[in-house]
Amino acid sequence: MRKQLQAILIVSVYAAIDVACIMLSFYLVLLFRPNTVPFKVSIQSFLSTDNPFRLLFLVWTLLILFFHYTHGLYQTRREQMETLEIWEVAKSIALSTLTIIVIAFLLRVQDFPRSVMVYGAVVLTVFCSVWRALKKLFVYYLVANGYNNFNTLIIGAGKVGISLAGEIQSRRGLGLRIKGFLDDNKQGRCGNWPVLGKLDNLQEIIHKEFIQKIFITIYPDHETFIKLLETSREEGMAVRVVPQGHEYMARDFIKFNIGVIPILEYSDMDINYHQRLKRLFDIILSSLLMVALVPFFMVLAVLIKADSPGPVFYRSRRYGRYGRTFSMFKFRSMVINADDLLGNLKEKNEVDGPIFKIKKDPRVTGMGAFLRRYSLDELPQVLNVFKGDMSLVGPRPFPLAQLEKEDLRQLKRLGIRPGITGLWQIKGRSDVSFEKLLRWDIWYIKNWSFWLDLYILFQTFPAVVKGRGAY
Repeated sequence: MRKQLQAILIVSVYAAIDVACIMLSFYLVLLFRPNTVPFKVSIQSFLSTDNPFRLLFLVWTLLILFFHYTHGLYQTRREQMETLEIWEVAKSIALSTLTIIVIAFLLRVQDFPRSVMVYGAVVLTVFCSVWRALKKLFVYYLVANGYNNFNTLIIGAGKVGISLAGEIQSRRGLGLRIKGFLDDNKQGRCGNWPVLGKLDNLQEIIHKEFIQKIFITIYPDHETFIKLLETSREEGMAVRVVPQGHEYMARDFIKFNIGVIPILEYSDMDINYHQRLKRLFDIILSSLLMVALVPFFMVLAVLIKADSPGPVFYRSRRYGRYGRTFSMFKFRSMVINADDLLGNLKEKNEVDGPIFKIKKDPRVTGMGAFLRRYSLDELPQVLNVFKGDMSLVGPRPFPLAQLEKEDLRQLKRLGIRPGITGLWQIKGRSDVSFEKLLRWDIWYIKNWSFWLDLYILFQTFPAVVKGRGAY
């Protein structure tokens, strides 16, 4: 009963703040646009009898409160990211505003101030977002200092379980106090936490350690898994399950239903909005670079032709996204018959893995050595970026002969467009071991963000100027 009253109180307070934000938003908009409404502008006039649109304003307010409630904005969800909550606020207000405009149109309300509604919705979105961000900071402060923390048990003391415990510990605002693990194959301590028993001891541990939250990070046999769920349900506790194989997936999970069957989709990172933003960014920047670099390209072309016979550009067949092959453009940095001479040099390879690199490659021309030192030979790849074969940032594309298809880590790199630069470029280039290169590429794919791309781009220039690891 106490929890129900507390929940009602929280909803009431949140709704009251939203109502205050609604009235203040429209007061400010009308203050700067007083001639758009046929009544005196004041906060009291929002619902006064002098306002001929008061009924529509009232319906609009109720719609906002309703959609806020259905979007979960009257709950204190500690796990939800601030950006997601703000996105829910924006969707709720936009839907409410669109609905009230449609209602006004259908009822043929004369002189209805649609511009006021739209501007008011924008200001209201800012107000509702700001106060919720402040609320989150306040809740985080209370929880981080011990208010309403929950004793937490993690089932599974393996890699995923220990990783989850570390993530929880680093986020004090979640209010989850880890008591330990349950695991059939481990004992003692795992990481900073004790193994409290085996999976069969769940009910005993729940009472002994006053457990309030349970996370399952392993997938035992079906019978054991069902028993864990039933025991938790008997004790009145919800169970949170880490999706199986999450560590191998690129980005987000999408939950939906087919009939009554819930489906968890491991989503492809290329289908989301951010990847479309990444492609748009690639097109814009590569277009600008192609125009800006034309004079520089002409100078390099003359120097390459003067240094050694052969074409200015070299086309290297590479594996791209989803294993499609493409011609990667480079300024020629080697003699014409460099590919024919490769067979005599393979024993001198100085890097591990399938990649071939030697510091003093006899096939490299004088101008080519300069181009390679400062990665100028890679500049023509802006054309590959514009065409869509490559991205500005991403895993480096392997030549056809250097990709080992039996290595799943190498194949995983083909899930996204290869890049001109990446973590390999800012971490040491050719001096980086093949194992590290693969690990960094997989990490990049799993943790991709637009801001990570910008960071890599900004770090690339000083790395190239230093010339470390370039040969």
